[in-house]
Amino acid sequence: MTKKILDLDNDMAVLLVGEHDANLRRLEHLVDCDLSLRGNQLTIEGSKDEVERVSDLILELLALVDSGHPLDRATLELAASLGLRGNGDAGRLASIVGDVILEHRGRRIAPKTVNQKAYVDAMRTTTVTFGIGPAGTGKTYLAMAAAVASLLSGDVARIILTRPAVEAGEKLGFLPGGLMDKVDPYLRPLFDALYDMMDADSLAGHLDRGSIEVAPLAYMRGRTLNDAFIILDEAQNTTPQQMQMFLTRLGFGSRMVVTGDVTQIDLPKWEYSGLATVGDILGDIRDISFVTFDGQDVVRHKLVQDIVNAYKTYVEKERGGESRARGDAIGRHHTS
Repeated sequence: MTKKILDLDNDMAVLLVGEHDANLRRLEHLVDCDLSLRGNQLTIEGSKDEVERVSDLILELLALVDSGHPLDRATLELAASLGLRGNGDAGRLASIVGDVILEHRGRRIAPKTVNQKAYVDAMRTTTVTFGIGPAGTGKTYLAMAAAVASLLSGDVARIILTRPAVEAGEKLGFLPGGLMDKVDPYLRPLFDALYDMMDADSLAGHLDRGSIEVAPLAYMRGRTLNDAFIILDEAQNTTPQQMQMFLTRLGFGSRMVVTGDVTQIDLPKWEYSGLATVGDILGDIRDISFVTFDGQDVVRHKLVQDIVNAYKTYVEKERGGESRARGDAIGRHHTS
């Protein structure tokens, strides 16, 4: 066993350990060391290699706190997962969570996982980006933040947000009102994200001027979208024909982001998902990026991550059973 003591600034010590030592206890759970704070001295006990790794991690967290970044569960889990060691990794954590895409009313929107950082980088460097993964991984929210940031900086002249109008397992029936009233249930999550990122008056002004447009996918046909940041959300509910139609709307000076979860397809059973096949079709084309998220990227309530992982395990088990059943049936067929 090795012991190392870090002398901390009193204010930094308070911010590091959190209220009722919550951060310290969570961090201790994530690493293979015992952590204790007495006064302003943090004691790290464990194997020699792990003590050095955790010491580097603590110093990285302190630098992050000193820069004004709060420590939350996602940041602590990210720090522990990075396996920070020595000068080669110095600043790696800050380069991820410190990459602020948009700031609104003092709230910073930044990636919280390695995959989210890769996604943000892809949106900045490629013309078309696909973000594919389960609910709660920030696919749509980060894309919306990137779009708003691009609009406010003048990089694009407008934002176009679209979704296929497919009901998620239940029939809504006839919806009263005009077009926007009818499609509002499908597009409401996009509006919710926008209200998180812009003041209501500013958003209303952009909507009135058409510099922010929210419309169902069917209204994209026949258009060429120039100088725009275009987001297709819930893309797992597009058919291959709809996906092709959407992607060919791309105009000059525009970027596209396509998000979806291929495990939550609401199309009729006889329809193929355009998102499920697009990687095989476009995977080798330059200037198109594919970023895949998993349960470790879920940044909602911890229980959401557990639910996502449980469903993934169940589906994989069921698929394995189906494969074995098909193999047995083929074997019986060949021996008969």
